[in-house]
Amino acid sequence: MSATARHRPAAAGSDRPLGAPELARPALPLWQALLLAAAAGPVLDAAFPDLGWWPLALPGVVMLYVAMLGRRPGAALLVGVVGGFSFYGLHIQWATVYLGFLPWFALTVAQTLFVAFGVLLMSIVWRRGPLVWTTRRTRLGALPVVVAGLWTLREVVASMFPFGGFSWARLAFSQADSPLGDLASVVGASGLSFAIAWFAAFLVQLVREPRSRPLLPPIRLGRTLLAAAIGALLLAVPNWPVAVTGMLRVGGVQGDADSGLYSTVERGTVLRNHLDASAPLLDGDEDLDVLVWPENASDISPQGSGGVRRVLQAVADAVDAPFVLGAITWTGDGDDQEIFNSVLQIDPGEGQVDQYDKIHPVPFAEYLPAREFFYPLAPDLFDMVPRDYTFGTRDNVLDLDGVIAGSAICYDIVDDDLVRRMVGDGAEIILAPTNNADFGRTDQGAQQLAIARIRSIETGRSLANVSTVGVSAMVEPDGTVVEQLPTFEPGVMVADLPLSDTTTGATMVGRGVEYLVGGLGLGGLALVLVTRRTRRR
Repeated sequence: MSATARHRPAAAGSDRPLGAPELARPALPLWQALLLAAAAGPVLDAAFPDLGWWPLALPGVVMLYVAMLGRRPGAALLVGVVGGFSFYGLHIQWATVYLGFLPWFALTVAQTLFVAFGVLLMSIVWRRGPLVWTTRRTRLGALPVVVAGLWTLREVVASMFPFGGFSWARLAFSQADSPLGDLASVVGASGLSFAIAWFAAFLVQLVREPRSRPLLPPIRLGRTLLAAAIGALLLAVPNWPVAVTGMLRVGGVQGDADSGLYSTVERGTVLRNHLDASAPLLDGDEDLDVLVWPENASDISPQGSGGVRRVLQAVADAVDAPFVLGAITWTGDGDDQEIFNSVLQIDPGEGQVDQYDKIHPVPFAEYLPAREFFYPLAPDLFDMVPRDYTFGTRDNVLDLDGVIAGSAICYDIVDDDLVRRMVGDGAEIILAPTNNADFGRTDQGAQQLAIARIRSIETGRSLANVSTVGVSAMVEPDGTVVEQLPTFEPGVMVADLPLSDTTTGATMVGRGVEYLVGGLGLGGLALVLVTRRTRRR
């Protein structure tokens, strides 16, 4: 009998290995699987902001699993391409607003390739897993873990490579409003992604198993009750307890400034917008502990203008508190000049006392990797990146009169290592100045705020997300938004945010969860491939 031949069913109620384990067969014809994969993209995208229907993350993943079930490599790659493109094409459509078709298409294709390769590996496990795990218990125990491990590994690799990766659309970042989000405080963002991917795989495998005696005797639970019980347990995981060590009164200013790449406003307009918007805070009545302006809030660098330095110093003196804002800085001149996207700290009566330079500038936006290679491919497009920001080397924390604040400029908040680095350096709160003007009235700002909220839960730190145009919000350590400004309107927000030096479970395990679940995924895949070769011999 060939390896693909159907075996005789085991006796009802039996959990013994099957006489001739078979390859899993496709759940659907290929054309239906491709339609299902295409539909999975919009469903999964709806779990993220702006819609934020977080429960849809589960059916979105289930749909993609069902589409890849039993597929041979070529068909699995095709399913992955369709599913990946339908998801990312919608999820990052904000890249088209000012930047145009090509950047959106290139980024979508790059992420689609990661998804397609991940689907290929997962489909191998789905198809050949029954040759390795030949009983119901082992299939239910091992298959979902291996598949979810490979899903999580794909997310981690895509968030790191190439050029620092693109970590925007991880499953975890869809759960900022979900009770499931509390898991991030225990096992981190990658652990939360794994939990969703695992539960979806468990449901698929649970439905696929032949109907016979109860799966977990002597506990007489039907399949629906079993799935509901596990789902309830995941939702019931509490947030890691956070010890509050103090409070910080934070003021944030949204200038509604036209500060995008295509901005044609007069030089100094962005600075004036933020000065005007700050007026309600400059009379000193709020008794602030820190004032935060967004990334690029001063479009004239104080480094090259004594007048701007005096204006910014006057703001710090008026609020009588440390003043944190974004500006461009540089060192050297001529061919030796290095330019930085920086956050400056100006203290009342003292001038600039600290500075953070963005450690990981965004590729193809803040610098052009391998310029000699890429620039000739699209010179008109890459003329928008006329200069390359230098990678910063300073630490990403600021000392605000004894309170240590982590500094995350825009996309920094997506970088796992930078967030862990600031917490490791003693950050008690996170300040996240950002500039979202390039993305218009899309859901990009809402997606970024959702990521920031997961970071708050993960680290047990309050966070001030302060944008040029929105979404600007104050977030407590459990991810709760306590203040938020309307988008594309100037305004100020003030909140008393808790400080904490708690080490959450996520902070303790760090990348340990990724190593564990990724290792289980790769180990299971290797076992499946070795078993395949053994059966061939």
